[in-house]
Amino acid sequence: MTPSFTQLGLRAELLHTLARLGYETPTPIQSQAIPVALEGGDVLGLAQTGTGKTAAFLLPILQKLCATQEMPKPHCPRALVLAPTRELALQIATSLRDYGQGLKIRHSVVVGGVSQQRQADDLRRGVDILIATPGRLIDLMEQGIARLSAVETLVLDEADRMLEIGFLPAIRRIVSAVPKSRQTLFFSATMPKAVVGLANDMLRNPVRVEVVPESTPVERIDQSVIHAPAQEKRQILLDLMADNALYRVIVFTRTKHGADKVAKLLDKMGISTGAMHGRKSQNQRQAVLRAFSGGKIRVLVATDIAARGIDVDDVSHVINYELPYEPESYVHRIGRTARAGKTGVAIALCDHEEKGQLKQIEKQMRRSIRVVGRPPASGMVVPPPQAQPEHRGNRPEGARRQQQPANRNAPSRNNNNKRGRRFAGRKSA
Repeated sequence: MTPSFTQLGLRAELLHTLARLGYETPTPIQSQAIPVALEGGDVLGLAQTGTGKTAAFLLPILQKLCATQEMPKPHCPRALVLAPTRELALQIATSLRDYGQGLKIRHSVVVGGVSQQRQADDLRRGVDILIATPGRLIDLMEQGIARLSAVETLVLDEADRMLEIGFLPAIRRIVSAVPKSRQTLFFSATMPKAVVGLANDMLRNPVRVEVVPESTPVERIDQSVIHAPAQEKRQILLDLMADNALYRVIVFTRTKHGADKVAKLLDKMGISTGAMHGRKSQNQRQAVLRAFSGGKIRVLVATDIAARGIDVDDVSHVINYELPYEPESYVHRIGRTARAGKTGVAIALCDHEEKGQLKQIEKQMRRSIRVVGRPPASGMVVPPPQAQPEHRGNRPEGARRQQQPANRNAPSRNNNNKRGRRFAGRKSA
């Protein structure tokens, strides 16, 4: 039988808060990880997003801090939670505020994209729990603002994603600054060799907690692929969006430039859209997320920065406008739909150059993706490119001066057939 939260050994204050929040029964990851963490043991947790793992590490940390009632020291947090993205760090902080209601526990979030000043002020005053992305934390460590010598509990959330985006050197540097006597709670959705190696270095006799959902997101998602040339993808996207069944949609591109181009196209056609990628400020990204979650915009166009750590309810469709280079990223992208046991739809647009990536994705999932034809023509037509005014004096950034042909009847250098290829750039998100 599934134990209750009371049986897990949590304090009365935490149990009252969980009851107010409507938490009735622990999830499998919570029922297995919380007792081990409360006893001070290391945990190796294999669980996907949406399984309740945030509570599995925050509740034991809160209980441990409440038991000692120590005042936080300036610059020196007692618990450190590392997350791969700003969005996930802020989401963890939101959960912490919910679980820590009524407790005298101070916390701060340290992420890039916003001013350091408030983060530095919080650390100087002292915090019990620090939630951080590795890059900004390293910056504050180098300035002597963040000191990790007092960390008693270290959490690494979504370790596989950390390594995917190149944080391994930063993580090793951070771990070397944390006392070896710490407790470590290590969570990852997958366990490739690099993650196994990191776990072996960080953990001491861990208890392995593996949660396999009754129905994995991939099994609950109706997946299909449309084969089409790159230059035709924009029109196909418009035809798809003419169906009102696509009421809350995430469209994934590979590049920041591509995300902006797609968002601009949809917005021009009267489809409420917001773009989210690494070039946007943190405030801009949070505003777009709030608008998307609240139903104020219908489409979120994003790079892989949004593939993990964003929990938006009731996403009806995920459209892979461009296939990712890593098969794991495809699985994480489509996992934004079919959450909390619901079903969802994922549609991929695949041009000739992406067929190799499609094969790798199918190999990763050990299943074929159903091929479907193009959707019916919607009547919405990709607008022609606007004529660019002649610039005199200052030119727009990145523009190059071009000679006018001597013969006014000579063909233009512009080739409209190449417009769609601009989406297929290989710059990182």
